[in-house]
Amino acid sequence: MADPAGRVLGNFVVESEIGRGGMGVVWLARQASLDRPAVLKKIRRDLSDSDDLAERFQREARAAAAVHHENVVAVYDCFRHRGDDYIAQEYVAGVDLHEAISRAGPIPPRVAALIALSLARGLEEIHAQGTVHRDLKPRNVLLGRRGEVKIADFGIALASSGPALTMPGFALGSPPYMSPEQMQGERVDARSDLFSLGVVVYEMLTGETPYPEPREDDEESLTQRMLRERYTRVRRRASATPRWFSRLVRGCLRGRARKRLASSSGVRRELERQLGYPSPADLRAELACWLWDSQVHETQDGETVVRLAVPATREGAGIGGWLLAALACAIAVASLMLIDVRPTLPEGAATRPAVIAP
Repeated sequence: MADPAGRVLGNFVVESEIGRGGMGVVWLARQASLDRPAVLKKIRRDLSDSDDLAERFQREARAAAAVHHENVVAVYDCFRHRGDDYIAQEYVAGVDLHEAISRAGPIPPRVAALIALSLARGLEEIHAQGTVHRDLKPRNVLLGRRGEVKIADFGIALASSGPALTMPGFALGSPPYMSPEQMQGERVDARSDLFSLGVVVYEMLTGETPYPEPREDDEESLTQRMLRERYTRVRRRASATPRWFSRLVRGCLRGRARKRLASSSGVRRELERQLGYPSPADLRAELACWLWDSQVHETQDGETVVRLAVPATREGAGIGGWLLAALACAIAVASLMLIDVRPTLPEGAATRPAVIAP
């Protein structure tokens, strides 16, 4: 294919190719009317004759466009140009979660919990629209350079109000992250996404999935191991994981949907309670610090990263937790008064990287 740079497709000017996937090609473009970057997706030409793929492509646009949430990639437009179908969506400058784990290794429990909270908030809105994502995995979680967390790729999303595009008994998705009911080709609900969330969190904490792809000499299939919950508990692989977090992961990974945590809103509330109810802005600030400190993100030519002070976030919302936090703060302040009178940030304060381009 010739270099697409400079091509004008509708209201978008193509800048470069980002990649190619099973359904098509992805380009970085700029929306001319608003002068903002965007991602353009186009069905591969050799697959464009498939009615099933074309319908799935259109459904991705409709499912994503119905969700308006800061933790879900936004859809800008869906249009046809010279017989080809395109989806224009938000561009997130950064890396996906798979790449972050590859670069940094297992993620600290609090950081993993912050990412999990962002995902739970996004899933809550997706589920409120009557949609099941069905393909939540690290490659479909985008981490922006300012600490954004975005759920992407609705290519196999299932809308409760529309027909399924797969026949009963046929599974579509990424096996290590799929729920047992999805693996068996059954119709799924929001609890299937919670199973996938549990796998993603487990991988963040340990660097591995709880259910790796089976080997040829394995006696049990992947689905059988999932149903029987035969995996190494997260605290055996990541001993620093708090017990409450381990229980939440286990609740998501229940083999039977009826025994699994019931809703994304319940998961979101538990994470907020344990993390001290961080606002979206504070969550992004704390996550951005870790991303830059761990060198998951790297500066580019012409960029300067400046750290700005933000309020500290205390874990735990119980009365005892707040009293301990207050006592620790008082001790810290007293120590500063006695030992160091130079201007400094408050003890425990976080900082927020701000990416500045000249």
